[in-house]
Amino acid sequence: MSNPTQTYQRFPIARRIEHIFMLLSFGFLALTGLPQKFPTLGISIFIANIFGSVENLRLVHHISATVMMLGTAWHLLVAGYKVFVTKEPMTMLPVVKDIVDGVQALLYNLGIGKKFPQMGRFNFEEKLEYWAFIWGAAVMGLTGFMMWNPLMTVKILPGEAIPAAKAAHGGEAILAVAAIIIWHMYGVHLKKFNKSMFTGKMDEEDMLHEHPLELADLKAGLAGPRVTDPVELRKRKAVYLPIAGILTVLMLGAIYGFVNVENTALSTIPPASITIQAYSPQTPTPMPISPSLDSKGPLTWDGYAGPLFLDKCTGCHGSMALGGLSLESYTGALKGGNHGPVIVPSKIASSNLVTIQSNGHIGQLSKEELDNIIKWIEAGAPEN
Repeated sequence: MSNPTQTYQRFPIARRIEHIFMLLSFGFLALTGLPQKFPTLGISIFIANIFGSVENLRLVHHISATVMMLGTAWHLLVAGYKVFVTKEPMTMLPVVKDIVDGVQALLYNLGIGKKFPQMGRFNFEEKLEYWAFIWGAAVMGLTGFMMWNPLMTVKILPGEAIPAAKAAHGGEAILAVAAIIIWHMYGVHLKKFNKSMFTGKMDEEDMLHEHPLELADLKAGLAGPRVTDPVELRKRKAVYLPIAGILTVLMLGAIYGFVNVENTALSTIPPASITIQAYSPQTPTPMPISPSLDSKGPLTWDGYAGPLFLDKCTGCHGSMALGGLSLESYTGALKGGNHGPVIVPSKIASSNLVTIQSNGHIGQLSKEELDNIIKWIEAGAPEN
């Protein structure tokens, strides 16, 4: 009969802290990575606005990736210590029994099998998830390096490797997030909330249900490290710690190189020195000459009326053609506007321009200019 008050330690404090760091780094990688994968979605734009910009998203994504790489390095060093120094059983390695347990669990859940499999410290589901994480971290690390350091990549691989890495990186990210939300959340938090990764302990009833073989080994004194003699431990530490120190330097150097081997093409390619010389004509451009206000020139459209209208009237009756009237050309002037012709050759009374200007109008011609326009119209409004 199980004792629900009896608890057993499953994870020491160091492993729980490691789990928190990996949880946070994975969470921020997903939070900042998926909006870059699907940038046009409303939720992606919302997240980018929270971070302030896409560049901030990328910065947090890179920091989270670095934290995950450091966590992976630490995990490898701890695993090496347990395997070599304390000689703890490598219970996370997959074995044939895991396949048998998986089939038996499937049959049981389908109602075909009569007995749920008995499993040890880590069941087949936990092993699958662990090695899927290892595989995913390897793929994400490799493809992330290729995208983070494209110039270095194309020195070894063809340029097509960069978009291929981007596709693989995004696809693996979707798979990883889906596995966490669907598989991990259900198996660890919804089916029955497993608090052992946060408290470090599991009570006897849960151990009997989830890990009965490990519980039997614990009660029989067969679980845990196989090397406990202090002298033997010192000997093994004396061998492992220098190796671990070298491995630490190598892994930290690799992570530093991952992050700093190159920045971007804009910063790695020296800017070209370009001197731009402004255009300077040899002779100054002459200022436009306003039409003469006297009648010394010929009273024609080209010689007087056209330049005068261009200077005084085309602000409204030019390209805007206010009232349908354009005075930019001789043809437009004779055509008139929405209210009929404004210039009728040889007919002052029918020329509305003279009538309007005589009564006062915005853009009023001077008396001398109006007299010259009248003379021009009376002469038949010649063009040239």
